[in-house]
Amino acid sequence: MWTDLSLEEDKVLDANGNELKTGDSVVTIKDLKFGKDTMKRGTKITNIRILDEEVNGHDIDAKTKDFGGIYLKSSVVKKA
Repeated sequence: MWTDLSLEEDKVLDANGNELKTGDSVVTIKDLKFGKDTMKRGTKITNIRILDEEVNGHDIDAKTKDFGGIYLKSSVVKKA
């Protein structure tokens, strides 16, 4: 029987293995440096967007009031 493996490859998983989807909220699991600024562990980010194609290893696009538009790796967040 034929199965479509491409659907499994497109899944984006958080640090705990939970599937992330566009519109989800996530929490950072470690401090992240952005130039001279640091986003602290436990920062909640709402309404993420899963990228169709990775940008330098980042698979999440997000907007925050403190940092503006940022890219994140799914390995440094967990689903909220």
